[in-house]
Amino acid sequence: MKAAFAGESQAHMRYLIFANRAEAEGFPDIARLFRAVSYAEQVHATNHYGALGMIRGSSDNLQAAIAGETYEVNEMYPAFHAVAQLQNEKGAMQTLKAALEAEKIHASMYLKAKQAVDGNKDIQLGSVQVCDVCGYTVEGEAPLRCPICGASKDKFRRF
Repeated sequence: MKAAFAGESQAHMRYLIFANRAEAEGFPDIARLFRAVSYAEQVHATNHYGALGMIRGSSDNLQAAIAGETYEVNEMYPAFHAVAQLQNEKGAMQTLKAALEAEKIHASMYLKAKQAVDGNKDIQLGSVQVCDVCGYTVEGEAPLRCPICGASKDKFRRF
C-alpha cells in the first residue's frame, strides 16, 4: 500500500507538471485532461493513505509534517546535495539548496500551527506567499526579491 500511495502521489504531481507545460505550449484541453487525471490520482493516493491508517487528527498530522520537513532539512537534502556536489551537478545543487532553505521555513510554520492546535486554537495566519521559482514561503507580503533565489515579487503566488 505504501508503494501504491507513493506511485499515485508521484503521478498526481507529474500530471500537474505536464498540465502546466501543455498550457504554456497552448494546449488548454490537454492541460485540462492532465489536471483531471491528476485529480483522479490524488483520489487514489488519498484512499490508499486512508487504508494505511495514516490520516489522523490535525495535531498528529502536523507532527508528521514537522518530522518530514525536519528529515528533509537534517538528512535528505544535505545527503543529496553532497552527492550532487561530488558529481558536479550544478543544477541539482542549486535546486536542492533552495528546497533545503524553504523546508526550514515550512517546519517552523508547521510548529507554530501545531502549538496552536495543541492549545485547541486555529493558527492566526495572514496571507502566505510562495515563490514559484524555488518554493520560499513567507507569511504576509512577498519580498521585492526572493531571499533564496532572487526572483522578483511578481513570481510569488498568494495563498
